[in-house]
Amino acid sequence: MTVVALVLAAGQGARFGADKRRACLADGRSLLQHSVERAQAAFDEVRVVLRGGERGEDLGLPAGCRIVPSPEAVLGMGHSLAAGVASLGDSQAQAVAVLLGDMPWILPESYRCLIEATDSSAIVVPRYQGQNGHPVLFGRDYWPELARLAGDEGARSVLQRHRTQVVVIEVNDVGVLRDVDTPAALG
Repeated sequence: MTVVALVLAAGQGARFGADKRRACLADGRSLLQHSVERAQAAFDEVRVVLRGGERGEDLGLPAGCRIVPSPEAVLGMGHSLAAGVASLGDSQAQAVAVLLGDMPWILPESYRCLIEATDSSAIVVPRYQGQNGHPVLFGRDYWPELARLAGDEGARSVLQRHRTQVVVIEVNDVGVLRDVDTPAALG
């Protein structure tokens, strides 16, 4: 199963108080750099959605990831997700994994478990201790709906419309729940 990772990193991060994508973790790498490198270790291809006019090299992103601009990112995550999925027209992948750029602690084995459960008609969601997390993997059948998203809700409406197609995978990885909204969450 070929799966492309779509890292959403075009948000404003208002609660953080600064550009959290550039915030450094203990090893000196930025939050976004760490998230993208983890994705590159598990997925066939990684695309990173940035605000319009931004460049990957300005954010220290590793070579090999494709940058997708989201000129309407300020209008909400739905716009960024739609821009990212719209870029997949040239992809042969059977599924897309929607990753958040502020979740750098997801273990590679969790990504692999999710990839193994994916097919073109499934929506795969990780669960840790009773809580659903990220990334969510959408089979190719759902790409047209994702490409029409807008606003700040993300893909929640797609999940609700197709709840019978959702496959939940239990993982032993708190990283699927742990994101960075404030500087205190970096520790």
